[in-house]
Amino acid sequence: MVAEAEDTDGESYAIDCPVLATERLVLRAPRESDIEQLVALADNRHVAEMLARMPHPYGEAEARAFLAMAASRRAGIAYALTLAGTETFVGCAGLNTTDRGLELGYWIGEPYWKRGYATEAAHALVDLAFQRTTIQVLHASTRVINPASRRVIHKCGFQYAGQGMLNSIVAGQVPVERYRLDRKTWTSLRNWVHF
Repeated sequence: MVAEAEDTDGESYAIDCPVLATERLVLRAPRESDIEQLVALADNRHVAEMLARMPHPYGEAEARAFLAMAASRRAGIAYALTLAGTETFVGCAGLNTTDRGLELGYWIGEPYWKRGYATEAAHALVDLAFQRTTIQVLHASTRVINPASRRVIHKCGFQYAGQGMLNSIVAGQVPVERYRLDRKTWTSLRNWVHF
């Protein structure tokens, strides 16, 4: 799917990276002290195959490159997802600038799957995107073979917008489903229903 002109005309993607707190998570900028936990979770082919830009194997050099990219904010904002109270690193999420507009992305380390952390982080970032920018539409995509990610996207109110192809560093060219959430729908869902 290609962004329609009315989707992106006049929209500003400029966004800062405030610390966000949810019921169980603290979303904050990634930092050097995260490297050990980041490598431990990101060096997992099951995670990397579902993402576009995560290499595998994933070591300290890749983690440092990620930290540098996150600090530059060239392509959006990136968050470390940590457990409230313990600061245990569980994954990453962000808002990325793409040719379609601003896009939500996330990944959770395999030991923390099926606990609702991705949905919790996604809700916080959807709210941030609409509260801190002028965008009218937020985008998301998932590999067609990733039902867990699809559930997160649906729980955030995104609507199916078609299919496309994604170039994944690990998996090559792969089919994806594309989704979009417009500002009007987000406004009606401000009080997120917990599933």
